[in-house]
Amino acid sequence: MKAHLTNPIFKIISEEAQKLKVEAFVIGGFVRDIFLKRNSKDVDILVLGNGVEFATAIAKRVGLEKKLAIFKNFGTAMLKLDDLEVEFVGARKESYRSHSRKPIVEEGNLQDDQNRRDFTINAMAIRLNPERFGELVDPFNGIDDLNHKTIRTPLEPGITYSDDPLRMMRAIRFATQLEFQIEEKSLLAITENKERIKIVSAERVTDELNKIILARKPSIGFKLLFDTGLLELIFPQMVALYGVETINGRSHKDNFYHTLQVLDNICHDTDDLWLRWAAILHDIAKPATKRFDPEQGWTFHGHEDRGARMVPKIFRQLKLPLNEKMKFVEKMVQLHLRPIVLAQEIVTDSAVRRLLFDAGEDIESLMILCHADVTTKNEYKIKKYKNNFELVKQKLKDVEERDRMRNWQPPVTGNDIMKMFHLQAGKDVGILKNLVREAILEGDIKNDRQQALEFILEKGVTMGLIVYDRAPEPEESDQKQV
Repeated sequence: MKAHLTNPIFKIISEEAQKLKVEAFVIGGFVRDIFLKRNSKDVDILVLGNGVEFATAIAKRVGLEKKLAIFKNFGTAMLKLDDLEVEFVGARKESYRSHSRKPIVEEGNLQDDQNRRDFTINAMAIRLNPERFGELVDPFNGIDDLNHKTIRTPLEPGITYSDDPLRMMRAIRFATQLEFQIEEKSLLAITENKERIKIVSAERVTDELNKIILARKPSIGFKLLFDTGLLELIFPQMVALYGVETINGRSHKDNFYHTLQVLDNICHDTDDLWLRWAAILHDIAKPATKRFDPEQGWTFHGHEDRGARMVPKIFRQLKLPLNEKMKFVEKMVQLHLRPIVLAQEIVTDSAVRRLLFDAGEDIESLMILCHADVTTKNEYKIKKYKNNFELVKQKLKDVEERDRMRNWQPPVTGNDIMKMFHLQAGKDVGILKNLVREAILEGDIKNDRQQALEFILEKGVTMGLIVYDRAPEPEESDQKQV
């Protein structure tokens, strides 16, 4: 273990522990990650004594007293040292009340502190005092569980999960991130205690859910959440996707497992959390729009529109941000069928212009989502889709270079129209703006100011408007748009 404790801070902690006659340990994730051969920037230091006082002594020793963050309510202190975040805490034991996951905390010893840890792989500690520096303390055989890729609780799992129900989410999160198995008794205890998740704040649950989504293969976690019944409690809209219905021998695919496949697919191409959320929500309205037609079979008409309208409610429910990130997910859900439709048809310039107009700077993200949405096992269909998508991508590039439709700004503004015909803001201005936009999108005129002015002049006269200024000078802000 000594070979992994070469950072100077460990020697300083060792010397200070000797000087103050206290025992100190590095514990938790840092120790676990040594065995997983992963770099860890978070270092948890456990002290048999007052953690804050010890942290203060260390901060003074390294000349960083002013940078020591003390959290009195939790009895912890944090010190940032170059690329490490070192947290100090005194050893403690905990007891819980049934209505809260916040424990009653008392001073404890090393065994008490290791007992309260969530999983055996996070309960391992390394001694830092000089006489036993680098000695591993592993009372629950955490190394064996690492070797066997097992998530197990130090104490009886039913008590562990009942006391702190967030640990159920953490167990599934670690199983997903590390691609480990949850030990059988532990998995059963999660199922039996699932209702306890209701005492945990939505913010804490969603924080763990986002970590699952950001894993290499998020479907591992979602299947565990589904099988234990937790998903029904925290995200029922997703559970509603589960199942296959058959009428007259005609079935639809299981949209829950299809969604998981799309989510795993998209993880090969992006680490963007919100694009991954778009993958999760792209078919979320299929249960609400499912219909059976004797001729067509199963249909889900309008599920993209209905799904986009569901996004804000789901984001509020899960305490996700109600800002541009939510708007991005809405847009992706709304548009997710468009490139697929283009890939199935003869691609017209008009359809491509409209897609560029609607998607704007998010067109690449939309194409990534659509690629991920192809989950057929039919090799011929996969090849056909891929070839067609390449044609669509080339068409998008060609049209964008020629017509500049991405984040399109009209070459003629409402102010131009008002100057041309001496109009006040109102219905006629809106009609002319829409006409010129449609003409550009359809390719009737180019995305060019002069052509747009001539077009508006002709349409305005047709509407009976009187022309006062045939070629109004663009305002400075308008010139920047052209």
